[in-house]
Amino acid sequence: MAQIFNDENFEKEVLKSDIPVLVDFFAEWCGPCKMMGPVIEKLAEEYEGKWKIGKIDVDQSPKTSMEYSVQSIPTLLFFKDGKVVDMSVGFQAKEKIVAKLV
Repeated sequence: MAQIFNDENFEKEVLKSDIPVLVDFFAEWCGPCKMMGPVIEKLAEEYEGKWKIGKIDVDQSPKTSMEYSVQSIPTLLFFKDGKVVDMSVGFQAKEKIVAKLV
């Protein structure tokens, strides 16, 4: 199951994670975000232990969203060692995301 990130736990769960992290910036009202949800859940299952995969609601965590200049959603940020190493904006097919998880 995808983890839930927020302004309070972002540093601990994402920036200080021992393994790479994929963060899905989303909002409940966003159509493409709803389409992305099942893809993120499936990846969280398949990559458990290799990647930490979770979601952050931009409406509930505006500080983190602004810090990473998230202007469109869904936005996927890929973190390694606390730094953004890749990003995708808009709905992404599972295969495209998997290609970035190597």
